Amino acid sequence: MNSTTATAPPVVPNAESTRSDIRAALVASSSVGPALVPLGLALGVLVVHAHLAWWWAPVFAGFIYAGSLEFLLIGMVTAATPLAQIALTAFLVNFRHVFYALSFPLHQVRGRSAKAYATFALTDEAYALTTGPDAQRWSGKRILALQALCQLYWVAGATAGAASAAVLPLRLDGLDFALTALFVVLAVDGYRARPDVPVPVVALICALVARVLVPGQMLPVALGLFTAALLIRRARGKESARV
Repeated sequence: MNSTTATAPPVVPNAESTRSDIRAALVASSSVGPALVPLGLALGVLVVHAHLAWWWAPVFAGFIYAGSLEFLLIGMVTAATPLAQIALTAFLVNFRHVFYALSFPLHQVRGRSAKAYATFALTDEAYALTTGPDAQRWSGKRILALQALCQLYWVAGATAGAASAAVLPLRLDGLDFALTALFVVLAVDGYRARPDVPVPVVALICALVARVLVPGQMLPVALGLFTAALLIRRARGKESARV
């Protein structure tokens, strides 16, 4: 007796679903794109005015892709700073990403290459947009599309800035505040998504204490105090839950 074995039809990627994810990522990234482009523009201008070749701007933006660290690296590279000091600076500036990884939805991204890129492209903006209540239902493709778009804004801005550096002044008034303004917007959006009054209050207190006690090292001290306060609060919350 001849028997036939039924085989499952090949899985065809859902093109419409992919397009939907890209459209949703475009909408989500529209809140940070207008800030990333001018910041990248400023980076490109500074690269050229630091007497580096223009193509270093897209290289920094594309391969380092670390926001504020890239601005620091311009001066460190031109000053021939030792690699050990550059590595230490990169570690201190990007140490906050260790905490981002605790709640970033990397488990929703499928495939080793995709996970590797999602980890590489985990920026402040991507983290803020992918950890809200609605983002918990996002697909891996949508997360990757959002991250790719954020990097595209950054690289495009840096390249355009480097290309036009010859006709732009070294000082671009207002752009130095763009990064701060972006973080303020992200903080406000994060609070709206998860209202928690004690968190911004504690953050303000930590900043004021650091400003008064160690004004020269305000940022790392404030971050350290804030991290300690959050850990204490979390520990107390667990103790209360067990009672």
